[in-house]
Order: sequence, then C-alpha cells, then structure tokens
Amino acid sequence: MRHSARPEMRNNVNTTPKLVATPGQTIGPFYGYALPYEKDSELLAPGSPGSIRLQGTIYDGAGEPIPDAILEIWQPDAEGNIVSRTGSLVRDGYTFTGWGRSSSGYTGVYTFTTVNPGPTEPGAAPFISVVLFARGLTNRLFTRVYLPENEEALACDPLLGSLDPERRKTLIARRDPDGGLTWDIRLQGERETVFLDFQ
Repeated sequence: MRHSARPEMRNNVNTTPKLVATPGQTIGPFYGYALPYEKDSELLAPGSPGSIRLQGTIYDGAGEPIPDAILEIWQPDAEGNIVSRTGSLVRDGYTFTGWGRSSSGYTGVYTFTTVNPGPTEPGAAPFISVVLFARGLTNRLFTRVYLPENEEALACDPLLGSLDPERRKTLIARRDPDGGLTWDIRLQGERETVFLDFQ
C-alpha cells in the first residue's frame, strides 16, 4: 500500500495549535559587544566651540554602579533646531546630528561630548531625551535630562509640573564648574530617576 506525503485534510477544520507568546528576557549585557562604535559618544569633537561634557553614573536599586549599561541621547542643537543630518554612525568630527551612544564602562560612569540644547520653542525648557539599556531590564527605559539654569522655563514644563518637587529633581542636571553637566541615573530605590511610559 502506498502512503501519500500530503497531510490529510479534515473537512477544512483548523488543527493548528494555539501559539504561545515567547517569554520576556533580559537585554544584556551581551549587547555591549556589538552596539558601541568609534566616537559613538562624541556628538561633536571634544574641544569644539560650544562643546560640553554630559556625564554621570548609573546606579542599580542597591546603590551600586552598573558597569555594562548603554545610554542613547537625542537632542536639538544649541539654537533649538531638531537636527536631521546623517552621519551618526560614521563621525566626521564636525557634523552635529543630535544623536549619540555611550556605554557606562566598568565604573558605571558614562560620558558624552555634546552641546547645551536650545529650547525648541520660545519659553520651553531645554532637555535631552535619554534611552537606557541595562542588564536585568526586559525593555529599554525612557527619560529626560533638563538643563538647570532657567527656573521659570522649568516651572512651566508640562512633565516637570506633573511631578512632586523631589521627583522633579531627578531629571535636572547639575552644572559643573567647567560648564559641563553631571546627571546620575538611579534605576530603583531612594531618588529613583523618573522614567517615561510612551503609549
């Protein structure tokens, strides 16, 4: 008796088993081997006119530095223009694209060479958008870092205005004596950074 290789049809009844969603998994630290690239944290060359250093430490819930996180930032230029130029992945040393990536290294410290972002509209508080990838996270985290100077603009910002004063402080950088910015990120616990949920 010959057997057909074709599956038997059963009166058009769907016998496909129900698919089950794949369980969530953490996103690191393996990504650190592929995502960093040359000059990824230099939105413009160090020492360029108007350049500053944005730096800080990323802490876990126990207050320990996270050594293998990656940050990405997006920002307008110093005049508040949203930049749409290419060149982020192959830095030429002078084209400002408004995007950068930095790993936190063994000490949990990250650093970027960038510019102070300008307000995107009159009276708005300038900020830098931040995305964080780190071990133990099942998804990336979104947040912002604001410049500390213009208190009137900070008071009128819709996001900052929706937070109580202590939580608001977690999104405002500290101005360093050399003109740079220091902003630490805390994933949990006391002084946990405010993270955003985009729908």
